[in-house]
Amino acid sequence: MSKIPADLHEWVTFDDEDGDTWQFDVTFLTSNHGCIYGRGCPGVFTERAPEYEHGCCTYGAHFVDKEDRASIRAQIARLEPGEWELAEHADEMGGPIYKNDDGEWMTHTVDDACIFLNRPGFEHGAGCALHQAAVRRGERPLDWKPDVCWQVPIRFDEHTDDNGHTTFILREWKRRDWGEGGLEFAWWCTDDPLAFGEDRPVWKTSREEIVELVGEEPYQRFVDVITARQEAAAGTARPVFLPHPQVRRKEEEDRAVAR
Repeated sequence: MSKIPADLHEWVTFDDEDGDTWQFDVTFLTSNHGCIYGRGCPGVFTERAPEYEHGCCTYGAHFVDKEDRASIRAQIARLEPGEWELAEHADEMGGPIYKNDDGEWMTHTVDDACIFLNRPGFEHGAGCALHQAAVRRGERPLDWKPDVCWQVPIRFDEHTDDNGHTTFILREWKRRDWGEGGLEFAWWCTDDPLAFGEDRPVWKTSREEIVELVGEEPYQRFVDVITARQEAAAGTARPVFLPHPQVRRKEEEDRAVAR
């Protein structure tokens, strides 16, 4: 028997009424992945550095388009004094957003982290000032943060072939999605078992983000498939879904230690 590929995933695929194709990464979406920011996240330096409490904010955020930037500027205007630790620093720099040498719009970084990141010891604790402000107001953090910040580690791609057929793909974020340099920093989110400890699957914990990306109808069709499989497997000993590669890795490590 051939060895199972280390990064094996299974998928659900269906066509909608318009003839477009939807592909969902079942292995990631049914996994127990969850963000562990503030709960020992090692960050994204080349070595583990949980003491900085940077999470994935070390390199700042790249904006996807003009609308993304405009949305963040509107939310910045809603911040009240004392909510954003580096607000004065941002003013001194001419604002928190700039265009880098490659022509890309992104947030400034200060002391090796995004300018919006409140640091350990701040009145409201460490964490994204925009995220904290949203929670404080009872609003959705995804409406306050740059697109990349609320989407990661979920990735939504769209491809149209030469015949005009469009395929939408919802999957986990890979190192390759960071582009040049993606292999040079630690990517703990989906490359390590650390973040796979939630008591519910991603399709439940990240429902708002998924619906924001794909829409309610495709999401519900995916959920219908998943729940039907769970019901069909109820009372049986067979696994319902293929475990995530990092979960399989952890199980193999535990078995090795037990031996």
